[in-house]
Amino acid sequence: MTTPLLLTKRRIWIIFSALIAGMLLASLDQTIVSTAMPTIVGELGGVSSQVWITTAYILATTIVMPVYGKFGDVLGRRRLFIVAIAVFTLASLGCAFATNFWTFVVFRAMQGLGGGGLMILSQAIIADIVPASERGRYLGPLGGIFGLAAVGGPLLGGFFVDHLTWQWAFYINLPVGIAALLVAVFALRLPDKKRVKPIDWLGVLFLSAATTCLIFFADFGGSAGHGWTAWSTWAWAAGLVISASLFVLTEARAADPIMPLSMFRNPIFVNATAIGLAMGIGMFAALGFVPTFLQMSSGTSAAASGLLLLPLMVGLLGTSIVAGMLITRTGRYRIFPVLGALITGGAMAAMTTLTAATPIWLICGYLLIFGAGLGFIMQVVVLVVQNAVSPNDIGTATSTNNYFREVGGAVGIAVFGTIFTSRLTENLTAVFTGAGADAEQASRATATIDPATLRGLPAEVREGIVTAYADALAPVFWYLIPFMVIALVLALFLKEIPLSDVAGMEARGEAIGGEEAERLEAEHLSQR
Repeated sequence: MTTPLLLTKRRIWIIFSALIAGMLLASLDQTIVSTAMPTIVGELGGVSSQVWITTAYILATTIVMPVYGKFGDVLGRRRLFIVAIAVFTLASLGCAFATNFWTFVVFRAMQGLGGGGLMILSQAIIADIVPASERGRYLGPLGGIFGLAAVGGPLLGGFFVDHLTWQWAFYINLPVGIAALLVAVFALRLPDKKRVKPIDWLGVLFLSAATTCLIFFADFGGSAGHGWTAWSTWAWAAGLVISASLFVLTEARAADPIMPLSMFRNPIFVNATAIGLAMGIGMFAALGFVPTFLQMSSGTSAAASGLLLLPLMVGLLGTSIVAGMLITRTGRYRIFPVLGALITGGAMAAMTTLTAATPIWLICGYLLIFGAGLGFIMQVVVLVVQNAVSPNDIGTATSTNNYFREVGGAVGIAVFGTIFTSRLTENLTAVFTGAGADAEQASRATATIDPATLRGLPAEVREGIVTAYADALAPVFWYLIPFMVIALVLALFLKEIPLSDVAGMEARGEAIGGEEAERLEAEHLSQR
């Protein structure tokens, strides 16, 4: 029989350092591209298709999340975590060397295959080693990583675009990835497991097909080239219905389903996951295009637009720390998703008024409020889900919750991002044709416009382009507010139960924690 791991405070923080390194790698990459995106799509000729840079990453991340979650429960999480870091780092190198737009998109998807593992496994490992009653104090550092990435990523991306090349937004992942890999190999000590039931490969296949069909259905429906009445759009919808039905039938019969249907009979799990879904639609769609708005509509440089996201980090970090401390102290969590939905929805309502003439200080105020709302929800919802399920299903429940949040994000970006880019393409084409360009010249100029090109254009044309961006993006926030209302209603009905005081590995008999672990560790050291 395997000797139980001693979860001393020192060992918990060593393991936590490995998780921080992996989370930093994944979260930094999601934001570093945001300020570099206008330059990347301009150089690679993909302005009208720029939504795919974000959609490809989120689609790949979403597909693999349940796989990492279930396989972590069945096989152990350490080796999977190391594999995820390696995949992510190698894909970053591929992005840097991409010479055309669609090659770049493929490598972004490969990054998502690694990034999904880093996010899910980090959250599941924390539940393995820290009881839910104490996990709130770890929300602060994790929120800090997201906050650091929210500001550090766009700042770095902006610096690289302004002073080096956009490729450095991906070169930077190499040293960070290697460091994270070394920390994981030498510091992440967790037990490996052996599979005792057959792997649900059919479930993986049908879930991946359903996710892909859903994203393409949303993307085709929102695009000018297809639309909601096109047969191609509804072909993807038919694929979604068929693959989702086959997935449900497969899970009902599988010996060890990748996403057990029994979890959906747990009302707390369903409620918290639905909150994540609604938040994902609004959150990712809003965050995905705010830096672009700041650069092109407000006329700021890439570096300056990254600096303008500093209030977002301050708000997110502040409320994440406060929520974590209060949850640990009081054991109560329901109030925080309620506050988060209210605050985030209010910030979105304010952002519908953004124009090229909006003062910078006011934009910073909106972002501060937006970040504060997210800090009250993001990690709290994951804690609620982990606390509501069996210790044997922590990884599966964590990945399923994140899966539906990412599905919401992918749908939000696909639909609302496509609405934005369709409006933007029409607006920019009108600007260039109005300036005397023919249809072909206007189409080429629209596909390759970037901040550097913008600054070199005549004042009248530049003003028209700035207005085009403002008119395309600001109204999109109106479509996102209803999802914040849905999240608020769900949060009001979220049931509150006592937080567990036993870590996942302790409950499964894989570890010893608390004072007993400290005593045994001291005895072991004294015998050396």
